[in-house]
Amino acid sequence: MGYAFIADELERRDRDTSKGRLEAFSDGVLAIVITIMVLELTPPAGTTLDDLAALWPKFLSYALSFVSLAIYWVNHHHLFQAARVVNGRVLWANVLLLFFLSLIPFGTAWMGEHSFAATPVFVYGVLLLLPPIAYAFLTRALIGVPGQPPTIATGIGSDIKGRLSIAAYVVALPIALVFPLAAVAIYVLVAAVWIAPDPRIERALKGSEAGRLG
Repeated sequence: MGYAFIADELERRDRDTSKGRLEAFSDGVLAIVITIMVLELTPPAGTTLDDLAALWPKFLSYALSFVSLAIYWVNHHHLFQAARVVNGRVLWANVLLLFFLSLIPFGTAWMGEHSFAATPVFVYGVLLLLPPIAYAFLTRALIGVPGQPPTIATGIGSDIKGRLSIAAYVVALPIALVFPLAAVAIYVLVAAVWIAPDPRIERALKGSEAGRLG
């Protein structure tokens, strides 16, 4: 009995360590990505307010990207708060998500440098489209891990909100080539929809805790 308890406890600690390392690595990558974007915000050459105002495309691009990355960080935190176990598939799905997120500074800089020209806005839209697809893969990978509690699957459900966001980005791509600012407005709208933390996982966690205590 004692040996079984010790073995179970060691296994639990190994799972917690793996999940903790994944979260720490993800936090570090996102911090570096945001730092890279900040370094692109160079001060104007002149000293007047007009010189500063001329930087509005760069600042707007940075603000949109910062909010988008913050949304992923918040929802990633809630997602792994609900998770209990991870496996190799989850680790690689998470790396894929981080890879796509790490490309956002490139699109941010190009779009801001060229004042929302059509092609940079289109490429930026592609870079915004890839992370939610990878995030969907990540959630499905987590749900499929043996021994995973049903909290994630219950919280995510059919993920209509996520699918609509992907659809909005797809719609925005051809628009970007004709009316770039209209596409940017769609990007902002998607971010605005997600800016409040997604309550689905939190509700599932509370329901699971209430059921356990009951």
